[in-house]
Amino acid sequence: MKTPRRLATAFLVLLLPTRTLASQPLPRATPESQGVSSAQIRAYIEAADAKVDTMHSFMLVRHGHVVAEGWWKPQTPDTPHVMHSLSKSFTSTAVGLAVSEGKLSIDDPVLKFFPDDAPSEPSANLKKMRVRDLLTMSTGHREEPRFGDSPDWAKTFFAKPVEFKPGTHFLYNSSGTYMQSAIVQKVTGQTVLDYLRPRLFEPLGIDDPTWMVSPQGVSTGGWGLSLRTGDIAKFGLLYLQKGQWNGKQLIPQSWVEMATSKQTSNGSDPASDWDQGYGFQFWRCRHGAFRGDGAFGQFCIVMPEQDAVLAITADCKDMQGELNVVWDYLLPAFHDKSLPEDSTEQTRLREAIATLEVKPGHVANVLKLPRSPAASTQKAP
Repeated sequence: MKTPRRLATAFLVLLLPTRTLASQPLPRATPESQGVSSAQIRAYIEAADAKVDTMHSFMLVRHGHVVAEGWWKPQTPDTPHVMHSLSKSFTSTAVGLAVSEGKLSIDDPVLKFFPDDAPSEPSANLKKMRVRDLLTMSTGHREEPRFGDSPDWAKTFFAKPVEFKPGTHFLYNSSGTYMQSAIVQKVTGQTVLDYLRPRLFEPLGIDDPTWMVSPQGVSTGGWGLSLRTGDIAKFGLLYLQKGQWNGKQLIPQSWVEMATSKQTSNGSDPASDWDQGYGFQFWRCRHGAFRGDGAFGQFCIVMPEQDAVLAITADCKDMQGELNVVWDYLLPAFHDKSLPEDSTEQTRLREAIATLEVKPGHVANVLKLPRSPAASTQKAP
């Protein structure tokens, strides 16, 4: 085991609550009881601590139980963290819910919702752009519309030339997700944040989420959501469970399956987790997994083959490297059946977690992360 170098506010809980209520945290269990090796989890944590610059937190869920969790000091379980583009997966969830309520269709033209913002003579490609194209990052733009200091983000979006036929050209962007957020607000009369409160956040027991807003008072959609590590894990578990939570179908199963399947191709490199296809604001991964992710290493990784979810927050420069550590060190931890309890390895795991601390020089970056929707004039990425 690596020699302890740092102190931490991190812990591994090895208790088994008998049930989960919306207002309660996810149940905890020993790794071995859920078929996960404590020794291998420790190997993952130590590798992540050594190779990823810089981890903030992780939470591993197997068979609906948290089997390990940790925070790199000064991060804590209650610390809100900016999700960056992981926000996109929540926005697409709002679109799916609005579709299920009959408020829109993914085949609706985007211009339908913005009669006052459209150009006087929209191009043929712009007229063809559908909500589906926003969801799949295939709006037809060669370059992303940049909002910057624009006072009207929708008009800025529509002013950008649409050079390709929508649906034929993948271009990862955040402006299209903002437009999804604006559409949800148009058809529901609520921001995505407020629309999701009773439909997603409250049922999952996600308290006090915040989301930045545009100059028009629209949730930024593609970025700006702040949540806690446990909230990410709950969101991933909801998708792992095909939209069910405590016996209730919060999200239609059909939407979950569409959103997390390959809707458009974005590359062919078998070694890249960014070339496995894209869904509705979810990435496909290697190893049969899918994920929502955000800049600097925010991850909600759902592994259906392992019946597992991994939530990560970080300030990382190499996100593919961060994922490689997951595949190289954590995948071998999963077994089909429960394992004999291993108190020695469980103790070593707790001790390894208790040494974690954000590396010197990164604390200031952690504390400067915006956490409030009050910063409504933040420039678009």
